[in-house]
Amino acid sequence: MILGLSIVVMLCSVLLILLVLLHKGKGGGLSDLFGGGVTSSLGGSSVVERNLDRLTIATGLVWIVCVVALGLLINRGV
Repeated sequence: MILGLSIVVMLCSVLLILLVLLHKGKGGGLSDLFGGGVTSSLGGSSVVERNLDRLTIATGLVWIVCVVALGLLINRGV
């Protein structure tokens, strides 16, 4: 059980990093420093952004639940 949850946490972590990096920069921060300030019409669809937000939130929730469950299992010594 612990091994399975550890694998899910690792996969969710990598997926969460990729999803956060796919988000469009809001401007004025580090995203401008690395070329995120250039506006493009290719990724500007509001439907795509909304779906990306939902997928990121869902992945984050799965990650949090798995981390809490893993912590409880390790704390119990199972």
